[in-house]
Amino acid sequence: MIQGISHITLIVRDLERSADFLRAIFDAREVYRSGDTQYSLSNEMFFLIGDIWLCIMAGEPLPKRTYNHIAFHVSERDFDQYASRIAAFGLDVCPGRPRVEGEGRSIYFYDYDNHLFELHTGNLEDRLTAYSRNEPVQ
Repeated sequence: MIQGISHITLIVRDLERSADFLRAIFDAREVYRSGDTQYSLSNEMFFLIGDIWLCIMAGEPLPKRTYNHIAFHVSERDFDQYASRIAAFGLDVCPGRPRVEGEGRSIYFYDYDNHLFELHTGNLEDRLTAYSRNEPVQ
């Protein structure tokens, strides 16, 4: 039986630059770095974002941007603080998709390697409730 997500691995061109990004935006806490000892396909670093294990590995990043993304939940109270961090870091923010009232606020932004992230204030229950009370977005 699946118990949850074990970890997320992203391939990045520059481990240190990506580590700075993770720390500055997500308050990620570094828990491992391979350094000269390599156990996997390439040098890697492990972080905890909340209790989510995120791994970054050195390599060639995604060739183009897509809507595939990782969404992190943030409280409504903290949303503007995170939006300010993203702006201060000079990240590419992309327009969000059309929303129906009640599903929460989101901000979408890319890292240096074409990975799309979302910070979202809602949850699955909020979204399903909002969808059941609203007309589809045209």
